[in-house]
Amino acid sequence: MPAAVLDALTPTAQRLVVNRRGSTVWEAESPRGHYAVKAGYPIEATADWPAQPWTALAPAREGAVLHRLGLDDLAYGEWDGGTWNYQPWHEGPDLYQLWEPCRRPDAAVQPHISVALGCVEALAELHGKGWAHGDVQPAHFIIGIERTHLIDLALARGGYVPTGYDFPFRGCLVHYEAPEIARSVLATGQAEPTQEADIYALGASLLISATGRRAVEYPDDAPRPVQREAVASGRRRDVKVPGELGALIDTMLSHEPADRPTAYEVGKALNAL
Repeated sequence: MPAAVLDALTPTAQRLVVNRRGSTVWEAESPRGHYAVKAGYPIEATADWPAQPWTALAPAREGAVLHRLGLDDLAYGEWDGGTWNYQPWHEGPDLYQLWEPCRRPDAAVQPHISVALGCVEALAELHGKGWAHGDVQPAHFIIGIERTHLIDLALARGGYVPTGYDFPFRGCLVHYEAPEIARSVLATGQAEPTQEADIYALGASLLISATGRRAVEYPDDAPRPVQREAVASGRRRDVKVPGELGALIDTMLSHEPADRPTAYEVGKALNAL
């Protein structure tokens, strides 16, 4: 954990949550409160993957975004390896974890509308402030007791971010990329996150969490460009979520951005269910 964070929080307990290429995350208990601590560093090139220097900037960029969104109980800065931030910890399972019983072969449990509504409300709150998330996926919806939290805003766009911490958006997990994002990344190497693409990603997140099936079919071991080509071409699977929730997800996954409902419209439809 970066020394600046240790000095600021003086944690009484800490737990390593994530340690992957370019990012480390801890859960930290502190006299000041309960925090998530993130440290980023650049990813070196390998035979299979190009270098990814942006991962070093992601924690500070997220900190700047959260500050612009009005969160004061946080800090961000630089360390020898890259940048860091700490922010309030949100307790609870993520969407994919919570809906695991729905994906069992003999499942008698159906996806609960109130859970989907909580996810939509969290996204609608961000959209209402003029931002697009850019990295909507099941792991980024934390289902708390009182509300659902949408986390990991390092790729969000919609307001000022300090130039020294900013970097181009080069797509996200392809499972949740909208066709127009995939096309742009294939053509230019980058794209612009939009609220319409967030809605597609939310539909894909609800679908995979409820059924275990991706929105678009491609081999599990396919290279990322091949995955994106499948998404861009619109070769989408049928939505196998029963009832009106399935019909709503199908609309959210519309190929054309203009054909997708807004977060407000999705919330209104779910409330009616």
